[in-house]
Amino acid sequence: MTTKGMHPMRLLIMGPQGVGKGTQAALLSRHFGIPAISTGDIFRFNLKNHTPLGVQAQGYIDRGELVPDDLTNSIVKDRIGQDDAAQGWILDGYPRNASQVDALDAMLKDLGTPLDAVVALQADRDVLLHRISRRAQEEGRSDDTPEAIFRRLETYERETAPLLAVYSKRGQLLSVDGTGDVDAISQRIVEGLAH
Repeated sequence: MTTKGMHPMRLLIMGPQGVGKGTQAALLSRHFGIPAISTGDIFRFNLKNHTPLGVQAQGYIDRGELVPDDLTNSIVKDRIGQDDAAQGWILDGYPRNASQVDALDAMLKDLGTPLDAVVALQADRDVLLHRISRRAQEEGRSDDTPEAIFRRLETYERETAPLLAVYSKRGQLLSVDGTGDVDAISQRIVEGLAH
């Protein structure tokens, strides 16, 4: 994984709920001058602006259903194909399961933009639970109840954690300790990517 000059940097940032993906994605975005793309943000943008994809997604959300993979894939492909993402991007919250990995592979092949690395932030479950409960108090997030948190961590372990093995086999995985000082974590990621 080498970074030469203005080589585009295309990264996935993965890790369980509360590990600090959004924070690190924002820091890396500034460092590399590329957009941090969170699937949650893309959905909110498409819903708010009533785009055709947003209107489709709204139907599922209104019925209390998960947005199906093919629609999520379309929304992601549309976003990483935009001009500001030509020099690279950091994708946060996608892929979440094996079929989305296949879809992302196909997208990147279509766009002729290979993936550079997958940054996996790691932290013990008790650290995660502590962080999330603190965030819930500070931000008053209604989705941060202990039951909901536990469910999300279980889903991550079951569906998303196995994807790390796929990227590890491809030699694209950079595992980083996600505990401690935010800037120190960011520094560990940047140094890891430079090797």
